Amino acid sequence: MSASHAAVTTQPPGARTGGREYLPWLIIAAGLIFMYVGSFVDLFRTIWSSDDQAHGPIVLGLSIWLLWRKWPQISALPAEGARPALAWPVLVIGLLAYIIGRSQGILLFEVGSLVWMVAGILLLLRGIAAVKLAAFALFFMLFMIPLPGVIVDTLTAPMKMAVSYVAEQVLYAVGYPIARTGVILQIGQYQLLVADACAGLHTLFTLEALGLLYLNVVRHASALRNVALAILIVPISFTANVIRVMALTLITYHFGDEAGQGFLHGFSGMVLFMSALLLIIGADSLLRAGVRGGRAAA
Repeated sequence: MSASHAAVTTQPPGARTGGREYLPWLIIAAGLIFMYVGSFVDLFRTIWSSDDQAHGPIVLGLSIWLLWRKWPQISALPAEGARPALAWPVLVIGLLAYIIGRSQGILLFEVGSLVWMVAGILLLLRGIAAVKLAAFALFFMLFMIPLPGVIVDTLTAPMKMAVSYVAEQVLYAVGYPIARTGVILQIGQYQLLVADACAGLHTLFTLEALGLLYLNVVRHASALRNVALAILIVPISFTANVIRVMALTLITYHFGDEAGQGFLHGFSGMVLFMSALLLIIGADSLLRAGVRGGRAAA
């Protein structure tokens, strides 16, 4: 047999089909962009430009990145696994939520509809297996959905009170002349109001998203370690908020109100995220040592 007959030419699937299998994805992606571009432009111009909701664009970008990470696995799934009977009801719910939210200015519906639309598209083109692969990315999108003001106000008030109390007690214990009235801290000749952006529900949401992203990226084999770290994210978020308020208070006390305001608008968010990330890594290291110690004892 000649060498020419023995040779086998292999080509990637996209080359054999001329990339036609990607055409539905491209059409749908263009449709989603056309559908939501107005919504996200409005968000960038309004609430996403505020301190309270500044995490929105970050969550959106990370959600897209998480979906992109799973794209090779999703696109490799057989088209025969598609579930149109499940997909169309999900898409209808998403479309209705978008129409109601967009027309009535209900951001909970307008932004939340994107989760339904992406899930429906995955079901339509690749089925339940695709949704399972994208499950964390879909869940992560929930953190960019603006919550109703009533819920935010109801939960933010006790959180601000708790953060103010702990910050006051810690600083007083180390000798600073500090007192508190509600959520107003008095240190020396300065008064500081603990605002929603410093210790509100949106901040807690941002830190929860950061912790869950860390869990998804590191992917520990130990289920106990994952569950324990997920539970610890809540007190870690609270502690990071306390550190942020304490840092703002100390900078104001030592360097004046102008320096405190500059820190609040320039670096307080960085301090918050760095504190939370370091606490998460520290807690993870302690859990790792505990898991290893348990295995050694066994």
